[in-house]
Amino acid sequence: MSWGTELWDQFDNLEKHTQWGIDVLEKYIKFVKERTEIELSYAKQLRNLSKKYQPKKNSKEEEEYRYTSTRAFLATLNEMNDYAGQHEVISENMTSLITAELTRYVQELKQERKSHFHDGRKAQQHIETCWKQLEASKRRFERDCKEADRAQQYFEKMDADINVTKADVEKARQQAQLRHQMAEDSKAEYSSTLQKFNSEQHEHYYTHIPNIFQKIQEMEERRIVRIGESMKTFAEVDRQVIPIIGKCLDEITKAAESVDHKNDSQMVIEAFKSGFEPPGDVDFEDFTQPMKRTVSESSLSNSRGDGKSEPKFGSKSKGKLWPFIKKNKSPKQQKEPLSHRFNEFMTSKPKIHCFRSLKRGLSLKLGAGPEDFSNLPPEQRRKKLQQKVDELNRDIQKEMDSRDALTKMKDVYIKNPQMGDAASVDHRLAELGQNIEKLRLEVQKFEGWLAEVEGRLPARSEQPRRQSGVYEAQNASGVNSCAQDRESPDGSYTEEQSQETEMKVPATDFDDEFDDEEPLPTIGTCKALYTFEGQNEGTISVAEGEMLYVIEEDKGDGWTRIRRNEDEEGYVPTSYVEVYLDKNAKGAMTYI
Repeated sequence: MSWGTELWDQFDNLEKHTQWGIDVLEKYIKFVKERTEIELSYAKQLRNLSKKYQPKKNSKEEEEYRYTSTRAFLATLNEMNDYAGQHEVISENMTSLITAELTRYVQELKQERKSHFHDGRKAQQHIETCWKQLEASKRRFERDCKEADRAQQYFEKMDADINVTKADVEKARQQAQLRHQMAEDSKAEYSSTLQKFNSEQHEHYYTHIPNIFQKIQEMEERRIVRIGESMKTFAEVDRQVIPIIGKCLDEITKAAESVDHKNDSQMVIEAFKSGFEPPGDVDFEDFTQPMKRTVSESSLSNSRGDGKSEPKFGSKSKGKLWPFIKKNKSPKQQKEPLSHRFNEFMTSKPKIHCFRSLKRGLSLKLGAGPEDFSNLPPEQRRKKLQQKVDELNRDIQKEMDSRDALTKMKDVYIKNPQMGDAASVDHRLAELGQNIEKLRLEVQKFEGWLAEVEGRLPARSEQPRRQSGVYEAQNASGVNSCAQDRESPDGSYTEEQSQETEMKVPATDFDDEFDDEEPLPTIGTCKALYTFEGQNEGTISVAEGEMLYVIEEDKGDGWTRIRRNEDEEGYVPTSYVEVYLDKNAKGAMTYI
């Protein structure tokens, strides 16, 4: 089966057919290109979809992703992002393995086809030229034969005419001979041209055209094979990513199977547990007795109308205001300005505590929560404080890493002065040191509040505060009408922060409250390696070589709490002292 022998006379149809084959190839290239664009668009839409539902950083939405169901959804979003990546891989592979290759092949195919059909046209033009030469030789031979016949007839006519001179007859005879010779020459030329044409024609139809058509056939067959291979590659590109897509789907299934409804329910408890005890029974108030109306020990109404009734200490419920019960302000409290109560409290004995409580009340009214999160229930307060401590420790670690890097840079500058001035980093090192110092003090402050909530440190006058039911922030108790309508043994909670309760507690109660604090036990001793000037609140100054008592070891914030005597205690940097813990405490440890 050969086009050269079977289709020797179909040059024009072969030319059209091969052009159609190239058009098909270009159409397939266009199809693949549009498929790659669809894959890219699909991948982009998937990525945008995944990004749209990703939790925003440092937002409340991010906190919601601690549940197993939301974590599974987040895993699904991440896997969809990887799933989109596989569609991008499909697009890239199709572009490089199919579109680019076929585009280059089409250009080569067009050049090859042009060359073959150029050779075919050249051979066709050659045979046509030979045919024209044969026709011209044939017409010349025919003309010369006719001329020879006419000359012969003229000679015979002249020879038969007696009136014609002998010279004219001789002339006619010579002319006839000449025409006969020309006819013979044309005959010989025609015969030679005919033989040559037949030879050329045989060569054309049995050699040149078959060779050219065979090359065109091979070219067309290569095109067909190439488009088939491209279609196979088209399927293989998809098949190659199926395992990875399968893994993505498996991960989504795995994430879905990891959803634990029991765990999520427990996390809801941990997230919203207040730590309060349910309210006790309401006591019966007997109004038939000729006595003053007293406030029930655990009455939810907690009447405070004229402020004359004294709070009952030592009761079970301690006059607690629960989150789901709202108290109404007394007429006196509604009318009395906050500034009047401020002046009244500043004249009482524990002024600093009144001021802190009043300041806290003002901040709550302005919408800003207290720094120690004392407006939250105990359990929630503990979690917030722990988060704050962890955040501050991370900030300290970042600052320390920066300081270490600058220290190494300074060492390099000292060893190689040409690289830089070592003194140029001193200012930044000093700033980092100050920042670390401030952050450590912050950690110390928040750890103190955290320890109070967790019970690691004895809460200040916990029992009197529980009895009074007065809101307390940080380490101070709210007194008189400065306190809020909250209960705060370990940090308190209030339904309406704008409401204030007015309860007057004798100053002697506050004196007892702070005098009854028991000092922390010593857990070891320490020796000051360097002199430290404690200028910040909560720190203590020590001299080099001084021996002191350790009452709280380093909690990871770089500070150790020590005591000099019953009246002097505070924090010093752990690196400034050498600590010897008692064996019966936590084992001997040395901090250098």
